[in-house]
Amino acid sequence: MNSNHVSSNYPDKFGDYVIAQAIVAPLNAASNTAVTMSVTGTSYIVRRATFSNANASCATANVSIILTSDGATANAVFAKTQLANVTNTRTFQDIAPVANAVSNVYSTGALYLKVENPVNATVDVTVYGDIVTL
Repeated sequence: MNSNHVSSNYPDKFGDYVIAQAIVAPLNAASNTAVTMSVTGTSYIVRRATFSNANASCATANVSIILTSDGATANAVFAKTQLANVTNTRTFQDIAPVANAVSNVYSTGALYLKVENPVNATVDVTVYGDIVTL
């Protein structure tokens, strides 16, 4: 038995997986759907979003992650947050989900990055969570 493996490491058997990701997400225009991120699994729980690896300062940008492409804040799983800590490729910022998101299981196939107060920069976005159903 190989001691560095855990059976079949399927995402629905372990927690805190990357469930959605966007590499080099543009923040240069206000948009309800700056990036569409496909979600791994058919049902999932969101835990945190990490913004990192910015090519320029994002300190004044406001972003949120929502369930629908219409930009409705009622559908936010991560509320509007200023990326004050994301200033270069060596900085990051974690964002916690909104209060009701930590107790809901979602089944939408995509998450949308909404940009308000745009900046001329790109950033990597990684959403972590638990896969309930593959």
